[in-house]
Amino acid sequence: MSKFQDHPLRYQMANELHARPYPTLSAPCQAIYLAIKNPHDAANRDRAQDRAHLVDLLDRFGAAHPPPDATHFFCDLGKFRLKWELHAEFVTYTIFADSAAVRPFDPTAFDVFAPDWLDRVPGKRLTSALICIEEMPKTVKQIETRIKDSFVAESIAVSYTLDRLAIVAGDYRIDSAGHLRFAIFVKSGTGERRIGRTLQRLCEIETYKAMSMLALPKARSLSKRLAAVDVQVSDLVAHIKGTERSEEDVLNELLGISADLEDQMAQSSFRFGATRAYATIVNERVEAMREERFGGRQTFSEFMSRRFDPAMRTVHFTEQHLVSMSDRVMRAADLLRTRVEVERSAQNQALMESMDKRAALQLRLQRTVEGLSVVAISYYAVNLVTYGTYPFAKAAGLDKPVLTAIATPVVLLLVWWIVRRIRKAH
Repeated sequence: MSKFQDHPLRYQMANELHARPYPTLSAPCQAIYLAIKNPHDAANRDRAQDRAHLVDLLDRFGAAHPPPDATHFFCDLGKFRLKWELHAEFVTYTIFADSAAVRPFDPTAFDVFAPDWLDRVPGKRLTSALICIEEMPKTVKQIETRIKDSFVAESIAVSYTLDRLAIVAGDYRIDSAGHLRFAIFVKSGTGERRIGRTLQRLCEIETYKAMSMLALPKARSLSKRLAAVDVQVSDLVAHIKGTERSEEDVLNELLGISADLEDQMAQSSFRFGATRAYATIVNERVEAMREERFGGRQTFSEFMSRRFDPAMRTVHFTEQHLVSMSDRVMRAADLLRTRVEVERSAQNQALMESMDKRAALQLRLQRTVEGLSVVAISYYAVNLVTYGTYPFAKAAGLDKPVLTAIATPVVLLLVWWIVRRIRKAH
């Protein structure tokens, strides 16, 4: 038997490419879409709660449960079908009904989610949408009438897609029931999976758009803070060139601002990074629709360029402004720190010169003291020698003054030599 072995993750990696298949849909039908997100630290939430909430919904319809570690699940709920997806920060539920609603965008369709089940959702509603899929009316006028009756004219986006086999429409407005509305008109004979891909892209565009927009309030509040910091830093930099304030005070204030900016970067880095990723997905999904203009209506890509892209540019600019402001504060702090170090070096140099002068003065004083000490010691030593040798000198016929005169130079030289040896030894 061959010992050729697969990588332990080979099948897992291959299956990941097919993990989230598109639904198969045929007109007429409708979809109810719900995305739920925990408002705080959603990336680190307990995902077991999301799975338990799904199981609760499945039990209400007597449906089978997903595997314990599932991140997506597709099943039948009797007259409905359910698609469930677990993402890094949110979870989505899509209910498919194979028949059209009695009236388009009927809010009672959302009643498939029981009120008590919604009350126990582990998070908050990020977005919800009602999506109607119908056969394309025979005339453009009929399409225009349906669009006019269902959407707000000033913000509506309409375009051909699927090589003109379908028309998609939406206004990204929340209606009185709390839902967004999308309509898909498809020509007879359009592939079921192509319809499913179109619906999936609309849902993903809305969800990732909502996730991207979460960073906008943070960016706006941070922009105001950065504007105030900009003025504060400019004032502090001006003080660097003057002498009105001590360098230590200015440096401490700059370091405090730097610490605050680093804290802001730590708090917003994940949100801003996630926004870049979500915005990229939005643009990719819009591009994948391969839109063609319907009449004089704006396309979804034009809607995003006018409404969504400016918000993303605001977020990106704020992120860059935060980084550049942090760098600017650090440069100012480094400049001031260098100035303080140079001044301290000059002070240390002056202190060393002063210490050298004091050392030289102490040396001169020490030598003076040594000279005086030689004289003092010699004085007492001469007296001792005189008293000690006087009896012998008297016997030799020398009187005391002569003896003192002879002993004085000898004792003086001897004391000077001893003091010098002691100084060299130390």
